[in-house]
Amino acid sequence: MAISKVERLVNLVIALLSTRQYLTAEKIRASVAGYADCVSDEAFSRMFERDKNELRDLGIPLETGVPSRYSTVEGYRINRDAYELPQIELTGEETAAVAAAAALWESPELGSAAQRALLKLRAAGVQVEPEPAGTFPPLPTRARGSEPALQALLAAIRARQTVRFPHRSAPTDPWVLRTVEPWGVVTVSGRWYLVGHDTDRDAVRTFRLSRIGEDVTAVGDPGVVHIPDGTDLRARVLATTGPGEVTGSATVWVAGGRAFELRRLGREVGSRRVGDRDGTVLEVPVRSRTWLARIVAGQGPDALVLDPPGLRAEVQRILTRVAHTDDDGGLQR
Repeated sequence: MAISKVERLVNLVIALLSTRQYLTAEKIRASVAGYADCVSDEAFSRMFERDKNELRDLGIPLETGVPSRYSTVEGYRINRDAYELPQIELTGEETAAVAAAAALWESPELGSAAQRALLKLRAAGVQVEPEPAGTFPPLPTRARGSEPALQALLAAIRARQTVRFPHRSAPTDPWVLRTVEPWGVVTVSGRWYLVGHDTDRDAVRTFRLSRIGEDVTAVGDPGVVHIPDGTDLRARVLATTGPGEVTGSATVWVAGGRAFELRRLGREVGSRRVGDRDGTVLEVPVRSRTWLARIVAGQGPDALVLDPPGLRAEVQRILTRVAHTDDDGGLQR
């Protein structure tokens, strides 16, 4: 399958950022995924010139120089010091969004792509920095449960190919085989969802990825799936999971500049001082009391349930259990 222009440019940036040496055009053609499809030297030269100009138009500091003192061939690299961003001040919402995006690079479907690019560079003799720009924070465990299905679904979406997979509507329901033309995946309230056309039911359906089995199989020819113009995947998910799953709301206090996951889920309704700390009062929709209790408990002293009492008690039970866990991971009796 041919690599897209965007993927080729990303591969080029990874290559030029991951080494201090200058890479010749010949080395880039041999080691950067996306250039091997060029049928001639002239075709590669034209493509590479366009890519260089595009990187410069994007403000990426592309430098030229010789790979060694004995070489007369021009090479290229990205000045990492000039490429790195200066100190940036972000709002709580912006920080949460950046953290979520960066965390995705640790997942197999994205992290493995970057690792393959670096491995190919090493195989070609390029000296890759031991800690390249591209080391990302780990993805939270809560978001990793559906990765096997996500990886296969993303491949099918990219190929515009129908998929078949086992699915169950609830954790205790039996598995049912579904055949779907996948349109895309989105996240809503911390959960992954697939949106597509269910061919067996001849209707648009939304599937939570945590309820899709790992055995996702592509069927039929690639390129046959067409997404209707103007389709809003997130709106489709909200239409099926929004009001129907909400069982009320909770009032939660969060410390100033902390608990960004809760801030992302709720809306500010006031401010309040708890002890010697200033903070914000949030109204958070409750789709699952157990799930929300785990999130609040995970914030430690930075979050406090004000209402309802049942949710506050659930958080207290979680924290009490954690407090009685010994260093070996077992519970003290």
